[in-house]
Amino acid sequence: GGEFGRTPFREGRTAASKILGRDHYPDCFTIFLAGGGIKHGLTYGETDELGFSVVRDKVHVHDLQATILHLLGFDHERLVFRFQSRDFRLTDVHGQVVKDLLA
Repeated sequence: GGEFGRTPFREGRTAASKILGRDHYPDCFTIFLAGGGIKHGLTYGETDELGFSVVRDKVHVHDLQATILHLLGFDHERLVFRFQSRDFRLTDVHGQVVKDLLA
């Protein structure tokens, strides 16, 4: 897993192009988590039939970061750094621990 997935379809840059690929796609991606306080055997969230849009239990990357930090024993809301006279949190202002993932 990472901060983005790949488009669920192949694409080429031109009709004549023989180079096909999958572009960056931040709206849906898969990540595998195991051990460390994560529920075992759990599939969380759901996409549409194309894997293009989240239709149930969306987890933002800030939520994933908050959950992992929680499992490591950190309070993500207290992890703050100052930049240009402003405080920033790693998990931004939106990150929440996804309690349904916790064992």
